[in-house]
Amino acid sequence: MIKVAARRHVPMLQRNINQRTPIMTLAGKTAVITGSNSGIGLAIARELANEGVNVVLNSFTDRTEDHALAAGIATEFGVEAKYVSADMSKGDDCRRLIADAGACDILINNAGIQHVAPIEDFPAAKWDAIIAINMSSAYHTTAAALPVMRAAGWGRVINIASAHGLRASPFKAAYVTAKHGVVGMTKVVGLETAKEPITANAICPGYVLTPLVEGQIPATAKEYGISEDEAIEKVILAKQPSKEFVTVEQLGGIVMFLCSDAAAQITGTSISADGGWTSQ
Repeated sequence: MIKVAARRHVPMLQRNINQRTPIMTLAGKTAVITGSNSGIGLAIARELANEGVNVVLNSFTDRTEDHALAAGIATEFGVEAKYVSADMSKGDDCRRLIADAGACDILINNAGIQHVAPIEDFPAAKWDAIIAINMSSAYHTTAAALPVMRAAGWGRVINIASAHGLRASPFKAAYVTAKHGVVGMTKVVGLETAKEPITANAICPGYVLTPLVEGQIPATAKEYGISEDEAIEKVILAKQPSKEFVTVEQLGGIVMFLCSDAAAQITGTSISADGGWTSQ
């Protein structure tokens, strides 16, 4: 039997390990989160702030409580936080949000609305609004943020899509179309930034337990004449095999992972958080 000498790569491998770049910290970076004065967006902002990330909250309102919310995060977590009012249905507002943020290392495109109707009865105005807020806003903010990230030498674009970006449901034509579009755009941005220290990914959650959803549970139970537990399992979570809601804290954790060094080679893809929905 002929023996072939093994190549001696171990010393070089050991040298590379010893010279590994120190783990990056997110402290001091700035995250812009659209649609973040409640629900998923606010939970993500809090998760980032807990890691020392400065945050820019956003919605279309400009109330005292909106600015107080940002001030509260700044006090609680010892970071810089501000609220910028910008209407995500308007391209100019989307781009102004990035300019007014002052910095944008992490962009979380989260803003979204919903309307349910058969396609022949779907109001054109609702269609236009959903496409604008759920999809086109992500294009405008990303286009404005990428030059800022390139100048800083690092960036993360994270789009909050949906299981409906991978699957369809009846009566949700605009929402399904928009979320599929967001997933597609995520792939394009991932490819366009593949050789840079910038990544772009989409998170596709199933049904998330937000205050809005919580408020719908009693009405759903009443409509079907069943208990609230049955309404959750048989109606609201009918497509979610785990029969458990996704939590906003879980989504915040996925965001933190995608911002970490461990996810540096994860780009242009979608991460499902849907209790098995898209496995079917």
